[in-house]
Amino acid sequence: MTLKNGIVALGLLALGLAPAPAQNYPNRPISFVVPFAPGGLTDVPARVLAPIMQEKLGASIVVENKTGASGVVGATHVLRADPDGYTLLVNALADVQNLHYIKVPYDAVADFTLIGKITDGPPLVLVVNAALPYKSLKELIDDAKGNPNKISFGTSGPATSPAIAITQLNATAGTKIVDVPYRGSGEAAAAVVTGAVQATFTFYLAAKPLVEAGKIRPLAVAGAQRIPAWPDVPTMEELGYKNFNHSGFVGLVGPAKLPQPIVATLLKALNESIHTELFKTRMQELGMTIPDAASNTPERFAAYMRAERERQAELAKLSGHNPMSAK
Repeated sequence: MTLKNGIVALGLLALGLAPAPAQNYPNRPISFVVPFAPGGLTDVPARVLAPIMQEKLGASIVVENKTGASGVVGATHVLRADPDGYTLLVNALADVQNLHYIKVPYDAVADFTLIGKITDGPPLVLVVNAALPYKSLKELIDDAKGNPNKISFGTSGPATSPAIAITQLNATAGTKIVDVPYRGSGEAAAAVVTGAVQATFTFYLAAKPLVEAGKIRPLAVAGAQRIPAWPDVPTMEELGYKNFNHSGFVGLVGPAKLPQPIVATLLKALNESIHTELFKTRMQELGMTIPDAASNTPERFAAYMRAERERQAELAKLSGHNPMSAK
């Protein structure tokens, strides 16, 4: 090393700006923190992605479920992590919903380093236990109106899409359906099967195998379009419920101030991984779509999250909540 280079290196070290960590990244295991329980909307794409992406990066990726407070526990863990690229958050729609319903100790856009989307979708679907007599949403609503507090829906916790959908349905249909929180959408769907609750708004990926097994029955799709695999199941919009569109997304973010070289490395591996045939096929089976690589950038992801945060504020108003502003 020349004297000049040595002085530069010492100066960088003194400022805490040494380039070596970014240049050598990654050289140890990376943690994907999923803030919801195994089997849910956020968890499944992360577990499919991890082994594909680790091949691209040349370092192992471990998926960790840190649940609680509608995703806030897991997100806060990543918020406080070192910005070295080894602790990343698999984020989801809850990150643009939570602040409108509960106290959140961070701004989901400004306080993290956004990397890119993993998937778009799937939509929520309203399902009931197959042993129940309801063959249509109208039959379910009629019973709920005639018997307040009789019918309970499982949800994945306060401020999540299933809970928001219930409050919106109660507000628009004039019902008093009871919200029973679980640790994730997969657990809520399982509760419908056991009869612990009568129904749930759950994401397509959790409902699909249970519908195919004849354990639950879909009544409506809370999305813009019908699901191709279920052509006879109408959308909530078709059934007269306007602005009833609840579709998810899954993304990848890190702590604030993640070095740009690390972001670039992760984004390249992410886009390559999600466009492999294996990943695309698995996600299509779950009703999810893959973002275009050219537009899947940190800047586009941030713009999307800001716009969706505003849309969720309007949904919060429709649901009888007073939306809060990002800090």
